[in-house]
Amino acid sequence: MAKGIFVTGTGTDVGKTYVTALIVKKLADAGIHAGYYKAALSGAESIEESDAGYVKKIAGITQEDSSLLSYLYKNAVSPHLAARIEGNPVDPETVKADFDRVKKAFDYVTVEGSGGIVCPIRWDEEHEILLEDIVKMLHLNTLVIADAGLGTINAVVLTVEYVRNHGMDVKGIILNHYSGGAMQEDNEKMIERLTGVPVIARVRDGDRELEVDLEVLKRLYD
Repeated sequence: MAKGIFVTGTGTDVGKTYVTALIVKKLADAGIHAGYYKAALSGAESIEESDAGYVKKIAGITQEDSSLLSYLYKNAVSPHLAARIEGNPVDPETVKADFDRVKKAFDYVTVEGSGGIVCPIRWDEEHEILLEDIVKMLHLNTLVIADAGLGTINAVVLTVEYVRNHGMDVKGIILNHYSGGAMQEDNEKMIERLTGVPVIARVRDGDRELEVDLEVLKRLYD
């Protein structure tokens, strides 16, 4: 049975998919049988054109498209709203079964969330599901992706505190759009000081490799 980690972000446009692709690529390039999974994805016409398809392409994995995600919506809105518009709302049992199949097929599975940790996945008379409910159902710890720039201290601390206060754990933080300089260096130090969570990597725009020790990355997975 595979080890897994859940990748979430401090917001919708922090580059979660881009960094996730680099994570999976790092593992695959090291000869690790690495897989990917996402429960629900909105804003794409097909799997190939979606975030899941992007991760598969960049990481160079040969995983079947049909196993990359469970629900695909065309409308570029939160999954709960997309399902309300298009139908086919997320079924927790389907997500669990699909994830378990990926876990059986791979040694390390990187699960990507939708939006931030409080993203509504389904919200109707039958189910009220937030992204955090998916994390708990899959029994995964989290990795937080954040923008390295102005405002990130507040965004990261709030995300980490929310995760912890709702019964989950954060194993690490990755800063995206990193360019260095006094402010971003201080952001990193303050984030680690205020959360107690290590920043394990910094990703610069255009990076094609994740600069992190492989063993450090592997230890994130449970």
